[in-house]
Amino acid sequence: MRPTVRQGQTLRMTDPATDPAQARARLVHGLRAHGCAITPAVVEAFLAVPRHLFLPGIPIREAYADEAVPTQVVDGIATSSASQPSMMAIMLEQLAPAPGHRVLEVGAGTGYNAALLARLVGPAGRVVSVDIDGELVELAARHLAQAGITGVDLRVGDGALGVPDAAPYDRIVLTVGSWDLRPEWVAQLVPGGRLLLPLTVRGSQLSVAFDLRPDGVLESRSVRSCAFIRLRGAGAGPEAVERVGPGWAAQVPEGDTPDLEAVAGLLDEPRKLHRSTGSLDRADVWDGLGLWLMLTVPGALRLLTGDAEDPPGYWLVPTGQGRATVAVTVPGGLAALVTEPAGVRAFGPEGETAVRLLRAGVDAWHAAGRPHAADLRILAVPAGAALPGEGAVVEKELSRLVVAPAPA
Repeated sequence: MRPTVRQGQTLRMTDPATDPAQARARLVHGLRAHGCAITPAVVEAFLAVPRHLFLPGIPIREAYADEAVPTQVVDGIATSSASQPSMMAIMLEQLAPAPGHRVLEVGAGTGYNAALLARLVGPAGRVVSVDIDGELVELAARHLAQAGITGVDLRVGDGALGVPDAAPYDRIVLTVGSWDLRPEWVAQLVPGGRLLLPLTVRGSQLSVAFDLRPDGVLESRSVRSCAFIRLRGAGAGPEAVERVGPGWAAQVPEGDTPDLEAVAGLLDEPRKLHRSTGSLDRADVWDGLGLWLMLTVPGALRLLTGDAEDPPGYWLVPTGQGRATVAVTVPGGLAALVTEPAGVRAFGPEGETAVRLLRAGVDAWHAAGRPHAADLRILAVPAGAALPGEGAVVEKELSRLVVAPAPA
């Protein structure tokens, strides 16, 4: 039906590609449809806060697309970005900030997430946002002012140390990836408070919502897969990958670096292909089976390459820059998940021993119900403290993690 225009009226047609209100409504509809934004408060916050004002110069269509937007690049590497809205919604649901809460945000970014937090905690709450980069803090302040957002206390400082003069906090959230759990964050939480951060666990980055128990143990209430730019400053942690050879790199378990020169040599000795690993997709290999193997099988590692001339059939997962797979190493041998055709490839004279270990890990993963990140429970204590439960133990510099399938 064509719209009716009365005499003296002008029919105003808006283009959803250029109208911020329509673009915002379309984004929120998608967040709700995909189950990212669930609670009415989170939905209302996304509807109320204009994201395009935090991304000046970006076309409206792109500002409200469900994509991350790099906002600072140094030497070709993104050091800050506006996070993907769906991931932001998931993390806000994990964080569960409520009216009156005091929230610390580590990583100011564009200021958009702080604006959403301010909307969620209301005038009775307080949001403190800290960033190591003074220029980013200035930009965030400018964006918040333009959007008319008040109630955000912006600070320049190393977020690894928190902001002790404004503590304690009901909620602490990191919008940057962390390799470890800093004791400063735990010390600045109220009893029963929640710490949410993208935490590296065996090479996978997991958005973990930890609650601080009365006994001092951090217990995860939810775990989700994620991908964030790394924390800078004192909490940066080690490099995410290590060089294996020309065009090759590896992700290795914390505190367990194999002889990568030997690994490079083994990859030049492909041997028998064993079929029938079952159907696997990208999520299985990265945060399902891949994470399980990295947690439970000695000698497991992820192999990555950006080489456009990979030997065909060696790799399973496109990474955007190359391909990756999960492998198990033993002295003199290696086994890796491969595709085209799918199976396990042996490498080196002891490759069959590695194949048996890898296939046993695959069988154990299937027997456990094919758990992925969201099916895990993580307990954390300071380094040196008694283990708080049973499961795979991940030793960090400042903390110890126990990872196991979540109780039914």
